[in-house]
Order: sequence, then structure tokens, then C-alpha cells
Amino acid sequence: MTLYHGSYLEIAEPDLAHSRPHVDFGRGFYVTPLYEQAVKWYGKFKRKGKDGIISKYLFDENQESKLITLRFDSYSEDWLKFILNCRSGNDTTDYDLVIGGVVNDRVLNTVELFFDGLIDKAEAINRLRYEQPNLQICFCTEKALRLLHFEGSEWI
Repeated sequence: MTLYHGSYLEIAEPDLAHSRPHVDFGRGFYVTPLYEQAVKWYGKFKRKGKDGIISKYLFDENQESKLITLRFDSYSEDWLKFILNCRSGNDTTDYDLVIGGVVNDRVLNTVELFFDGLIDKAEAINRLRYEQPNLQICFCTEKALRLLHFEGSEWI
């Protein structure tokens, strides 16, 4: 499977040392099979006046069986709980790989309304049910990162 990472620099050797806490799936290296999603990720750097680079990787999906993987096939109550846990800095799981939907602007609005107590869990899940997930994959451990192979990059 081909995966992409959008940034302002080429990342030939991904590591966990540069990962940020309090994001969707916790600390890790985030990629997506959707080129357009990687371009959107770069957008936050573009707004800061930086050039964009899309790094490209290969991941052998057959190797996933060697990893402890959490997969969300849709926006769900379990996905919402996991996101809130990670964004609050309370993730204590030991997954190597987490796969699921991106918190885009529309989804973020719902998550923030729930997080702020302005809507309940049932309403949040009801709103998220109609969103089509943009897929992201978080490589959470060095073991997982060893299975990701850099193929090159391009300026955008």
C-alpha cells in the first residue's frame, strides 16, 4: 500500500521523537493512503509561509498481522472515546498501529461541541454517522515504523 505524509520537509526516516501529544490517535507518525489528505495536512504549514513536501512510503499490508492494530471503519462511539482520550493526553494503550477517520473541520466541530458539554454522546454519534471518514494511519511504535519504507518525495 502506498502512503503519504504532508509536511514542510522531507521525512526519509520517520521517528517518534518529533511526534506531538494530544492529537487524534496520540503520539505517532501519521500517514494516509489518500494523496489529497496529505496535501490538506500540508495546508497548516502553507498558512505559515512554508513550502510543501509530500513524502511517499510503501507499507506491506501483510506485515500488519505482526502489529497490535486498532482499526475504526467508521466514525463511532468507540472512535469518539479514543479521540477524546488521546486529545486529552490520557491514552495509555499499547497499539503499534491505529487506523481510522481524520478529525476534519466538520468532524472537529462535533467533537468540540461534545468535549465542551454542549451536545451529548448520542447527538455527537448521530452527527458523525453521516460523515465519510478520510483515512489516516498512525504508526505508534518503532516496531511499526520499521515496516514503513520511504520511496521519495515531491514538492507541492
